[in-house]
Amino acid sequence: MNGRLTLFSSLTSPYVRKVRVLIREAGIVGIDEIMGGGTPLDQTGAPVGQNPLGKVPALVTDTGEALFDSRVICRWLDDHAGAGLYPGGEALWRVLVLESLADGILDAALLMIYESRLRPEEIRFAPWVESQWLKVARSLDTLENGWAGDLEQPLNMGQIALGCALGYLDFRHSARNWRDGHPRLAAWEEAFARRAPMRETRPVG
Repeated sequence: MNGRLTLFSSLTSPYVRKVRVLIREAGIVGIDEIMGGGTPLDQTGAPVGQNPLGKVPALVTDTGEALFDSRVICRWLDDHAGAGLYPGGEALWRVLVLESLADGILDAALLMIYESRLRPEEIRFAPWVESQWLKVARSLDTLENGWAGDLEQPLNMGQIALGCALGYLDFRHSARNWRDGHPRLAAWEEAFARRAPMRETRPVG
């Protein structure tokens, strides 16, 4: 990375938060942030010139190439910074699956927010909302019962993605109390949330 990078960003997007945490953990400098974003119904502030899907994050590299989505951006930044947050060999696959599972939690949690905020109240469909939460609940159970060893490994991108996903559940779905029935996961999140990059990127708004 010989020149400056531009990150199209948001202070509330958990996908952007993944990128912002990685930047801090890897000690990457020389990134200009442009705040924007939007919703499926209003993409006025979205970086559609850089990402035709109209979503953040989007990253313009030092060669002028536009990258999206968060997983692509994180892999690119990690590779170019030599941060090692994606390990080599067979260990890589567990990290990628953990990152994918965390992003899946985010996908479901965000769809729940869209249903309550964007759909008119008279046509909201509560069973659909609960089906999204069921995905989250199953994922939390899976993490609680089968991923403790992975969370004890050296810092990696799967852990960062999970920390951001759990933080988003606190941010937008605190009434669901995801910690109930997941004591090991809750203890891990409490410790992970104390890392400086997590504190510095805590969502607001």
